[in-house]
Amino acid sequence: MGDVFKALADPTRRRILDELAEHDGQTLFEICNRLIMRHQISSSRQAISQHLELLEAAGLVHTRRDGRYKFHYLDTAPLDRIAQRWRPKEKK
Repeated sequence: MGDVFKALADPTRRRILDELAEHDGQTLFEICNRLIMRHQISSSRQAISQHLELLEAAGLVHTRRDGRYKFHYLDTAPLDRIAQRWRPKEKK
């Protein structure tokens, strides 16, 4: 769970997740362009790639390769597990 909190701590990573939530299955090139156009985040492709690796390690992003392209997809399952941790238990 600590990896998820670490991943969410950075505002650029949260923007990446926002972009994937709006349009899932993007390449690194597409994500970089959307960050520049919509959020004025002009980090290098290498920096965004490192953010994506951290998000993937936390389980918030998974990838699929198709030829020379790598597509990134949002995975909210780790967030659901965090919410379950503090959700009140039902009384019997």
